[in-house]
Amino acid sequence: MSVEYNKEHPIPVPALHPDNQGFWEGVERQELVLQRCKGCGTWSHPPRPMCPKCRSQEREWSPASGKGTVYSWVTYREAPHPGFKAPYSVVLVELEEGVRLVSNLVGVGPEEIAIGMPVEVVFDQVNDETLLPKFRKAG
Repeated sequence: MSVEYNKEHPIPVPALHPDNQGFWEGVERQELVLQRCKGCGTWSHPPRPMCPKCRSQEREWSPASGKGTVYSWVTYREAPHPGFKAPYSVVLVELEEGVRLVSNLVGVGPEEIAIGMPVEVVFDQVNDETLLPKFRKAG
């Protein structure tokens, strides 16, 4: 089961700003990149202006493995926006780097999703302008 979109209603698109620009530039290249502190090496997501551990403002965009496990999930039975067709599932993935990313799981029905399920990133062109990182069951 994948997220289906209602073509008559545009879906909300991510807002770009200087703190998340590197993440979305990576997505355009079909590469998952995350913020990493130059001072202490701590990974962080969502992107932010300073390290949550040492408060350094020196950060860089580093390639991530794209691998993780399902930490939590929910299936929406009613769409919160007319651009989405329900039902669909949203997952919280804990990446190998230790950060969590909210996304969708593709190719798997809600009854198959399990906490701890190994997943890997894929990129989905959801419309002419928007490419999104999503996950599929690894294995």
